[in-house]
Amino acid sequence: MTDGGEPESLGLDDAALAEAKTVYASDALADQVVLISGGAGGIGRATAWLCARLGAHVVLAGRSAEKAEAAAAAISAAGHKASAAAVDIREPESVASLFDRLYDDHGRLDILVNSAGGQFPQPAIDFSIKGWNAVINTNLNGTWHMMQAAARRWRDAGAPGSIVNIVVVTTRGLHGVAHTVAARSGVIGLSRAVAVEWAPLGIRINCVAPGAIKTEGWKVYTPEARAAYPRSNPMLRAGTAWEIAESVVYLGGPAAKFVTGELLTVDGGGQLWGETWTTGKPDYFNV
Repeated sequence: MTDGGEPESLGLDDAALAEAKTVYASDALADQVVLISGGAGGIGRATAWLCARLGAHVVLAGRSAEKAEAAAAAISAAGHKASAAAVDIREPESVASLFDRLYDDHGRLDILVNSAGGQFPQPAIDFSIKGWNAVINTNLNGTWHMMQAAARRWRDAGAPGSIVNIVVVTTRGLHGVAHTVAARSGVIGLSRAVAVEWAPLGIRINCVAPGAIKTEGWKVYTPEARAAYPRSNPMLRAGTAWEIAESVVYLGGPAAKFVTGELLTVDGGGQLWGETWTTGKPDYFNV
């Protein structure tokens, strides 16, 4: 363990993801098709590895075809089923094309995981119009485009489906990324609304809210901010992408078949305890 109780190895590379222990049976998702946006990195990549190891064919989608293909190739090289697809979730036409290809290739979709997103740490008062719109368009609108496209396919086929949206802890304590808090709060509210509307169609929608999870995305934060993250929860450590992946599989898979409209917070108790300043805690609060 490192200072603050943070694990030294957080299982972010393919070798670790291929061998990480899991509570699930190896056939828990046998023969299912799982589409993961943002599947090439961080939480999306860990989720792709786990779903593939549980027997699913995973489709890793992202704006960079090269990155998605490399991630899918690593999973395939380990003997699992994976493929890649390029998509810009901000563009409904690109999302529609993705679903056309997916159904042409597989004829079905069982689970959609919306892991794609992005933000940058900055005091809200300094957001530019372009910066604000970019985060809202990706994190809220892009998630919606994917959700609606999947739901329409399931409705038209008379087939059930499951959606898991990766959001953030919005109840308290996350500062310096007000744009993504706004967008992800919208996703949470949207998920709860359509969970009711789409329940008669056999479609479940749930959200996972990670706390301080160490992924390559940490590079955008200052060293001071990163150093404080393990102290943002009473377990005094950062979480792992693998821990989020196991939560996604629970909500997305058959174990949660009577769960919809739920928000599962995975933050080591952080929402009950501390605060996370992605921009570093301002001096005027250090009293």
